[in-house]
Amino acid sequence: MKRTLRQIALLLAGLQVFACAGHAVSSPEEKTNEPLTFIDNGMIRVGVKKAAGAAIAWFSDSKTKRNLVNHYDRGRLIQQSYYGNVDGSKWADKPWRWNPVQGGDYRGKSAKVIKFKADRHKLYAKTQPVHWATGQPITDVTMEQWITLDKRVAHVRFRMVYRGKVTHRPRHQEIPAVFVDRSLATLLLYDGDQPWRQQPVRRLQPGETNEYHRITENWAAYVDDQGIGLGVYVPTAERITCYRVAKPGERGACSYFAPIATFGIKSGLAFSYDVYLTIGSGNEIRKTFQTIAKEKASE
Repeated sequence: MKRTLRQIALLLAGLQVFACAGHAVSSPEEKTNEPLTFIDNGMIRVGVKKAAGAAIAWFSDSKTKRNLVNHYDRGRLIQQSYYGNVDGSKWADKPWRWNPVQGGDYRGKSAKVIKFKADRHKLYAKTQPVHWATGQPITDVTMEQWITLDKRVAHVRFRMVYRGKVTHRPRHQEIPAVFVDRSLATLLLYDGDQPWRQQPVRRLQPGETNEYHRITENWAAYVDDQGIGLGVYVPTAERITCYRVAKPGERGACSYFAPIATFGIKSGLAFSYDVYLTIGSGNEIRKTFQTIAKEKASE
C-alpha cells in the first residue's frame, strides 16, 4: 500500500502499522486467476488457494456465488499473519520486521502447503509460511487451519506453532487478516457497554490509515450499499484495526479489518483461536453471532 508520511514515520520509530494486510504495491502479477479448492454445503461456499498457502480466497452464498473476499495478491485473502522483532528486512523500500505470512510474500512468492485434505463440508491445511518482506521460508513456524461448514456459518480454527529460539517482543497480531471486496464499504461493529442487548451498531467508512476500534460483541462486518456483506466473529478479540483502499479504477482496492490480540512469540508457543464467518444483512450477521455466543457461554 502507498503509505502516508505519518505511517512511514511510525514504522521508522519502530511502532507497528499492519502490512501484509493490505498493500496496494501489488505483486509482479495478479494472482486472482489461480485455481481454488471449494467446499460447499448448499448454503455457503468457501474456497482456498493452495498457491497461496491454502489461505481463504473465496466466501459466497452457494446460489449467487458472488465472492466477497479480495485475493488480489499474497497479502490479501483471509489468513494468518504474525509479527515479531525488527530484523533489518525491508518491504519494498520500507523497514520491516519478522513477519510469517500464510499466503506468501509481497513479491508474489507462495508459502508451502505441507498437508491438505478436503471433502464436501470440511477442509484441513498445514502450511509453512514465508517472510512477508524477504520471501524466505520460515521453517520454525507452521500454520494450520480447519474449516467446517454448518448451515450459513464457516467455523475456522487457526493454529500457529513456533519452534524458533528468538523471543519476540509483544505486538498486535492479526487474528486473522480479513480482506473483502471494495464494494463492501461500510464497516459495522458494536463498541458499547451493553453487548448483545440489541443496542445500535456503529457504521463506519475507514480511511487509508489504520484505525483502531473496540468490538465489545467480538465481531465486525463489511457490507455493501444494499446492506449485505461478510461478518467475522472472533470470541477472544476485543479490538480491531481497519482501513480501506478504494480509489476508483485501482485494481488492488479493498476493504480490510483484523481482530487483534497482543502478545509476544516465544519458543514453544502454540497459539490457536476460533473464527466464525457468515454472509447476510447486518441484522442477520449479528443475530447469527449472538446465537453462537450463547451456545459457547452454555458449554
